[in-house]
Amino acid sequence: MVKTKRKAVIRTTHTQGVSTPSVFLQNNDNDPPPTTYFDQKVSVPEEDTRFFSLRKLWAFTGPGFLMSIAYLDPGNIESDLQSGAKAGFKLLWLLLGATIIGLLLQRLAARLGVVTGMHLAEVCHRQYRFLLFLPYASTLILWLVKVPRILLWLMVELAIIGSDMQEVIGCAIAFNLLSAGRIRLWAGVLITILDTFVFLFLDKYGLRRLEAFFGLLITIMAITFGCEYVMVAPDQGQLLKGMFLPYCEGCGPVQLTQAVGVIGAVIMPHNIYLHSALVKSREVDRSNRKEVKEANKYFFIESAIALFVSFLVNVFVVAVFAQAFYQRTNMEVYTVCNQSGTPHLDLFPLDNNTLEVDIYKGGVVLGCFFGPAALYIWAVGILAAGQSSTMTGTYSGQFVMEGFLNLRWSRFARVLLTRSIAIVPTLLVAVFQDVRHLTGMNDFLNVLQSMQLPFALIPILTFTSLPSLMSEFANGWVFKIGGGVGILIVCAINMYFVVIYVTALNSAWLYALAAVLSIAYLTFVGYLVSSLKDRIFTVSLLKVPLRSSFNL
Repeated sequence: MVKTKRKAVIRTTHTQGVSTPSVFLQNNDNDPPPTTYFDQKVSVPEEDTRFFSLRKLWAFTGPGFLMSIAYLDPGNIESDLQSGAKAGFKLLWLLLGATIIGLLLQRLAARLGVVTGMHLAEVCHRQYRFLLFLPYASTLILWLVKVPRILLWLMVELAIIGSDMQEVIGCAIAFNLLSAGRIRLWAGVLITILDTFVFLFLDKYGLRRLEAFFGLLITIMAITFGCEYVMVAPDQGQLLKGMFLPYCEGCGPVQLTQAVGVIGAVIMPHNIYLHSALVKSREVDRSNRKEVKEANKYFFIESAIALFVSFLVNVFVVAVFAQAFYQRTNMEVYTVCNQSGTPHLDLFPLDNNTLEVDIYKGGVVLGCFFGPAALYIWAVGILAAGQSSTMTGTYSGQFVMEGFLNLRWSRFARVLLTRSIAIVPTLLVAVFQDVRHLTGMNDFLNVLQSMQLPFALIPILTFTSLPSLMSEFANGWVFKIGGGVGILIVCAINMYFVVIYVTALNSAWLYALAAVLSIAYLTFVGYLVSSLKDRIFTVSLLKVPLRSSFNL
């Protein structure tokens, strides 16, 4: 059951002094609360069930499936097919591990939103604002303490824009494949502007209907990629072996780089911010310990189911390309495609090098080997992935902007900004280059998003580890230590990814630029890590409960 929200939303601004007029709508004490996604809330049925209730699980179902769409965006699909084509079934265990790690991170995000009543961006805003109340602070210091918050917002926005560019690329390629090339790539890019605004009107029909529509898109992806799986009929023994035995026999630099790409593609930084906000759409009395504990339980179950579905879809894609195209040469594929009469023979050089695929070439080779139906089914799946990810990216951007900056924009303005930034470079490449350059952008965008991971992992681990904020729901030592080790591993992987990517560019000035940016990047990451220890120590020393400073 859905009912209109009546409770006041926790405000995110306590501005001191007189603010300068802005062209943006800002929250202040007289403004209505933000309405992003929360015009309505879903009520939870009251049942005296001791362990489990399907009705309650159904009431909590929705946010996890919206979150899981980020695990199925075009960037993930391209990473999956490249993993299969380059390493066969050998990296499936890594995909499984990355999905499990993603589930644990989403658990932290959901718990933060349920326990505090605020999403991650709002907590980041208030945590850094907490320092503004230090006595005798100069104006310069008051300004400087805002810098980490602004930098953090910029990093998350970069991840959102990068993800949006991948969605634009995926949709443009899908339109091109479905129209047999009649819709040019640049035209497909422009179409994504219009269809995004059309889908934005869906939330006018109610929260549950919006969630049902996302469920429909996930179902379309599961059916289309599942059909490809049935057509190809992968070796089940090799699939299970690759999934549960962590090995990569005979793997070299190519497979190692792809393994790094799998992790960067699966775990999306802005998705953690998104999930912490989506859980606020359910009616939970945070003063009632039982209700909070129950909400945490059902949100975790729902997230596990949603990510299991997304994992199956990803496995479908990896298995299809592992079975059909692993270790195939360009000459083999050219011969088959020539016999099928495809007009895309120029995609395959006449040599014996190993086939390299992307989401465009992947559709073409499926059509060559398994008939035109396989190509069109593939294109429909890519289109569903791009459209669903576009909507969740819009919500992510709005939550992040409102949380970090207290800027309340309409969804129309928000998507116009993000989509415009994403479309300009994509459109230029589509007009002046070919499809290989367009799909090649996905590699750079995966690197970009992987680089932003610490800016979601560190804050979520920080705040969910504070007993003064999370009370009895704070992380234990296992999560704290495991999370810290995970952050170090992610940073090391990111540095490796950057070195591999920049080295391939063969440009001295790019080497120098990458070195400077890497130093700045590691400095900011180091600051965020050290701030965790400092904030916990400061709060403990001054005996200042964070809960009261957050007006919870």
